[in-house]
Amino acid sequence: MGKRRNKVKNKRRLLISIVVIAGIILIAASAVYSLYIGNQTKPVDPDSTESISVTIPSGTGTAGIANILEENGLIGNTGVFKLQSRSKGYDGKYKAGQYTLTPSMSMEELMELLLAGQDETIRFTIPEGYDIRRTTEKLAGEGLINTEAFRKEIETGQFDYEFLIDSPAGPDRLEGYLFPETYDIFTTANEHDIIDKMLYQFNKVFTDKYYARADELGMNVREVITLASIIEREARVPEDRPVIASVFYNRMKIDMPLQSCATVQYILGEQKPVLSIKDTQIESPYNTYMIPGLPPGPIASPGADSIKAALYPADTDYLYFLAKGDGSHAFSETYDQFLRDKAKYIN
Repeated sequence: MGKRRNKVKNKRRLLISIVVIAGIILIAASAVYSLYIGNQTKPVDPDSTESISVTIPSGTGTAGIANILEENGLIGNTGVFKLQSRSKGYDGKYKAGQYTLTPSMSMEELMELLLAGQDETIRFTIPEGYDIRRTTEKLAGEGLINTEAFRKEIETGQFDYEFLIDSPAGPDRLEGYLFPETYDIFTTANEHDIIDKMLYQFNKVFTDKYYARADELGMNVREVITLASIIEREARVPEDRPVIASVFYNRMKIDMPLQSCATVQYILGEQKPVLSIKDTQIESPYNTYMIPGLPPGPIASPGADSIKAALYPADTDYLYFLAKGDGSHAFSETYDQFLRDKAKYIN
């Protein structure tokens, strides 16, 4: 009798052990699966600033859309896209159309855009080198914002980004950070949404690597973007940007004023082709003809190339440069050479 009871107990223990082990395996498998799905739905390239035009033909199903996205490098796993679409109830709800997408979008962001459709979004472009004033005028001119509401958001809106820590309060606190790019926004987007979208793009461009590089240079983000904004306004061809950056760094090393026309134009609020002596004598902390070093803040929104140039300048001994008239610049180490270049290209 006792042996029979022991056998029953042993069977129960074995059964319980099997159930427990099976439960542990199930939980572990579920965790691994969740981790796998989570990784597969992340952006293919979080740091990408590339815009990719994608056409979804009318009548294309979820599988076809997944293939199109994968072919364009926007997702890494078509199976996960189909699975997520099915589990979220998105199957059959994606809309055909022409989309501007980027590898920095998560799978969920891509799905949301495809669900909304292009008929519910509107596109705008902020060119590189635009300051807040010109950005505001452009958006208002396209009927996307109320000017006063936009200015109020610029000055007092709440935006949680690390790079804004060094930005002082005031109407210019977001100068330099409204990243110049082409954007697709929902037609219901308000002023806060539009600003946040541009700040979010800046946050993707200014990577952890850039934060580390700024530390190496002994600069904060605001100082880097201030320099990048001047480079943006001075440069015309991409290859000149790191060289122009080197000129400014070389001048700062010897406490020599930057003498950037772009900073005076920022004070004037207009892009004068030629500055007068009176212009260069304006009393302002932004007048780099009068005050050595960087101005208090950015003068425009720099593009990715100018930001990179500010962080990784060319290695030169140049102290001067001037526009040659064809978009490029002549660089020189001495003032005498600068005068010779001026006589050659300007006089």
